[in-house]
Parts: sequence; structure tokens; C-alpha cells
Amino acid sequence: MRADARRNHTRLLKVATEAFAEHGEGASLDDIAKRAGVGSGTLYRHFPTRRALLEAAYAARIAALGERGEELSRSLPPGEALTEWLHEVCVATIQVRGLKTLLGTAATDTPLTTCGTVVKSTAARLLEAAQSQGTLRPDLTPTDLLRLTQGVATAAELGGGEAQEIERYLGWLLDGIRQQSSRP
Repeated sequence: MRADARRNHTRLLKVATEAFAEHGEGASLDDIAKRAGVGSGTLYRHFPTRRALLEAAYAARIAALGERGEELSRSLPPGEALTEWLHEVCVATIQVRGLKTLLGTAATDTPLTTCGTVVKSTAARLLEAAQSQGTLRPDLTPTDLLRLTQGVATAAELGGGEAQEIERYLGWLLDGIRQQSSRP
């Protein structure tokens, strides 16, 4: 990439991240281009779709969620690592406007985006470890788990998005997916 193209790319990402934070995933792409000091054509050359721009804007945040899952799997027992990671996914879904759409791609069986792949593979590793430990139902899939987690985040968001709401709803979800023999 030429130096001016790199500068445009960097400016577009910075402005897009700010715009998505302010207005959510529906932020005007024309306004993003204008605020970055480029034309709409330049925006679309770098990011051909809204999803591509969203994904680029939040790539670091998604990568951090994947890395966090790995950290938790090294420091906590499998069931606890999964619980903590799911809590962090719910918090991120509520706090970072526009992230819900990207995380939602991981909860589908359609071709995944890069962000969806990171989230789904992290969920799969943590889930498999918890299932191997015998604490979670063996019939639960990563897609099932992520769909349920999206539901928890949405319910918590409707309830004000407070941490206690997330913990309460996530607790109920996890109680429901535990193996019968490991329930209290």
C-alpha cells in the first residue's frame, strides 16, 4: 500500500471505530468517509462492505477476547474458565456498540467472518475442555453455546446491562447446561 493509502486506511479505521461507538453499527458510512477526510469511493476501496469495516474496526477487540479465552484456560479449571469467558463476551457485547453483529456471526452455521472464527474457535476449545471434565452436557455445541450467550447478553441489556444482570442470567444458563450429575 502506498503511504497515502495507508494513512487513509488508518484514518478510516480510527473514525469508524469512533462512529460505531457513538452510533452503533448503523453509523453512516458517508459521514465516516467525510470525517476521515476522504471520499466514499476511498472508503469502499478499503472496505467494500459495512461488515468489512466493522470487522476491521473491532479486529483487535475480538482478538483480545480470543486471547483472553486462552489465558483463562491456562489459569482456571475448565468450567470456571468457560464461565468467566462467557461473562466477558456478554459484557463486551453490551458495552461495545456494533460488536453484537460481529459476535452474532459466530452463532450461525453460515460462513464465518474472521471475527466469528476467533470467537467460535475459542468457545469450542473452552467448551470441549469443560465437557471433557464432565461438567457440561455432551450434546451442547459451540454454536448452541454462542446462541444462548447472545440471548443472555440481550436479556441483560434489556435489564439495564448491569454486571449483576449478566451474572444472574448467565448463572441460570449454566445451570441448565450442566450435566445432571454435576448439578447441585
